[in-house]
Amino acid sequence: MMRARSDGGQKKRLIASFCIVALLLCFLYMYYGSSSQGASALEYGRSLRKLGSSYLGGDDDDTKQDGSVSNEEDSLVVAKSFPVCDDRHSEIIPCLDRNFIYQMRLKLDLSLMEHYERHCPPPERKFNCLIPPPSGYKVPIKWPKSRDEVWQANIPHTHLAKEKSDQNWMVVKGDKINFPGGGTHFHYGADKYIASIANMLNFSNGVLNDEGRLRTVLDVGCGVASFGAYLLSSDIIAMSLAPNDVHQNQIQFALERGIPAYLGVLGTKRLPYPSRSFEFAHCSRCRIDWLQRDGILLLELDRVLRPGGYFAYSSPEAYAQDEDSLRIWKEMSGIVERMCWRIAAKRNQTVVWQKPLSNDCYLEREPGTQPPLCRSDADPDAVYGVSMEACITPYSKHDHKTKGSGLAPWPARMTSPPPRLADFGYSTHMFEKDTELWKQQVDSYWNLMSSKIKANTVRNIMDMKAHMGSFAAALKDKDVWVMNVVSPYGPNTLKLVYDRGLIGTNHNWCEAFSTYPRTYDLLHAWTVFSDIKSKGCSAEDLLLEMDRILRPTGFIIIRDKESIVESIKRYMKALHWEVVASEKVTTGSELDQDSEDGENNVVFIVRKKLWLTSESLRNTE
Repeated sequence: MMRARSDGGQKKRLIASFCIVALLLCFLYMYYGSSSQGASALEYGRSLRKLGSSYLGGDDDDTKQDGSVSNEEDSLVVAKSFPVCDDRHSEIIPCLDRNFIYQMRLKLDLSLMEHYERHCPPPERKFNCLIPPPSGYKVPIKWPKSRDEVWQANIPHTHLAKEKSDQNWMVVKGDKINFPGGGTHFHYGADKYIASIANMLNFSNGVLNDEGRLRTVLDVGCGVASFGAYLLSSDIIAMSLAPNDVHQNQIQFALERGIPAYLGVLGTKRLPYPSRSFEFAHCSRCRIDWLQRDGILLLELDRVLRPGGYFAYSSPEAYAQDEDSLRIWKEMSGIVERMCWRIAAKRNQTVVWQKPLSNDCYLEREPGTQPPLCRSDADPDAVYGVSMEACITPYSKHDHKTKGSGLAPWPARMTSPPPRLADFGYSTHMFEKDTELWKQQVDSYWNLMSSKIKANTVRNIMDMKAHMGSFAAALKDKDVWVMNVVSPYGPNTLKLVYDRGLIGTNHNWCEAFSTYPRTYDLLHAWTVFSDIKSKGCSAEDLLLEMDRILRPTGFIIIRDKESIVESIKRYMKALHWEVVASEKVTTGSELDQDSEDGENNVVFIVRKKLWLTSESLRNTE
């Protein structure tokens, strides 16, 4: 009997010990599990599945990118992995994140669209993770087919197809989304609408480019950018602009189609474009209150329009006879008349106003006329974080005397020295030399990528440090477009980019860019990492931002100091990038800023691999 009781007590003690150990293990699991990045942080090689050896080969062994074998010591300085953000962040735009605005309880004036302007998170709230593609993501359809159709899985949002079904914005067909070319005010096609505007203005051959004199267009409230898409065949390039509003994915659709577009809003800050950038502005039922704050939004359009530039306005106020429309038309007409705009044409549902060619009309206005002229010491080209002003930007003495932009027609405009070169003290010789040097360098880049790139491999390109736009000019014979980015902390040469018939924006690379994930095929970073290092910003943050912007299978060309490039190489595996080419630049190259100790510069080209999270793959299967 005693033995039996002893055995029973021993069993109880064993069970109790087992329970204690189990509880301890659960505690340890919960503690360390909660302190990690969470279940959605999928490490490469563990929870990522490869999708084809041509994109993902060579990461499972211990071979480094230069062919040597890594050892235990080397592995200590290699970034092993980045966590993968939760799937719900697959479309995150860090500086245009409404969830961040709500969480931080920012006090913004919704009536002024401040909630659609840029509000970047502080360093402690940045996303230190890789943005996953959506379930079923595919390599985008190539241009020019992409103008008319995209994969539905890449942008799994069909609400616009339902909401705008009567306007032919987009149509869902099987696994694709088609774009018939319609818009809110041009249901029967943007091409016919564009031709009608050209005929209204009596342009030769009914073509809106006016024999090359009209090249750059700003389309505000652009929808899915079909207006800009159909301008391209006329050698016109449009900056299609819209906020991340109730039509959330309109700019994402535009970029997926291969059409130039940018997330922005006419709110309280100036648009990120210099004065006199566009020959033509367009609003087709863009839902903008042009009367607010003494016409300040019309005055912002006036700032970015060139001398003699046009504003085409298609809206019920231009033709409807109801009391409210008539009131708005009367007030709007009064504002633009005092701004010295004249009606160039008016037909059916569209009115086209034209800006004056000189200061003559401004000088003839009665004293005290509103809106006033801007102060003589105001800089019309200062835009980054600068508030709009309710004043008219007059022309300089040179422009007033010229009575026009003084620009050559397109395509000669691209290689002709811009009149505003003198603003920077640049000579014609400097401009021509810069143009030739970048032509040679772009040829060299394409030779280095020749085994990986075909005629239609890339469409959307970003030059992260554009200077005078010569990199983009060197691509003129390729079927691509370039977003030229100029820093706000140096010479504001973006106006030279626009004077060449190209487009771009101001941006500080210590912050996230205003675009959706997976929207560019190629990024060109000329000494960008050296620049942000000098500002004390994080190279790792920039690498993650470039990965966010870049499409899977897209390319990055980094041209920078050898030491900078070596530090970037540590992240190749963590970012799932593969090296395409690496080449030292001859010391003393005129495009490179050599360090005082004679450090070489390097051209380093990588390609982003295609990967999906295991959750995405389960959904796909």
